[in-house]
Amino acid sequence: MRSKAPLAMMEQMVMLLVFALAAALCLQAFVKSDQLSQQGEVRDRAVTLCQNAAEAIRATGGDFPKAAKLLEATQHERDALTVEYQEDWTPAGESMRYTLGVSRIESDLPGLGKAAVWLRDEQGEAELFRLEVAWQEEVQPRG
Repeated sequence: MRSKAPLAMMEQMVMLLVFALAAALCLQAFVKSDQLSQQGEVRDRAVTLCQNAAEAIRATGGDFPKAAKLLEATQHERDALTVEYQEDWTPAGESMRYTLGVSRIESDLPGLGKAAVWLRDEQGEAELFRLEVAWQEEVQPRG
């Protein structure tokens, strides 16, 4: 009678191969889910910062210098402001990773001020989030 040891050894090798493939697939899934989680976290932070900037612009009635003080902007003009952030979302010093910008948009309606608020990832050169904000302005009477 022949020994069944080689057959049992082959069966164990096949089972080990299947287990190794399943482990490799699971590891790839975990790595991908971690990357997606980090991207979602960055996107959530971008949305929050853009909403804060929009609220600052609305609260100041479109006064960009006042809004720049509220947002601790690194650069500001009459119709635009910029805030730079490091990798850990602290205001940028030497190394800048993200840029939050606000710029006035021309409005077709008198008494309605509008601005675009956006956040860019300067390393990936991608816009993470953008929104528009509107507020009421004083209208000068005609005549």
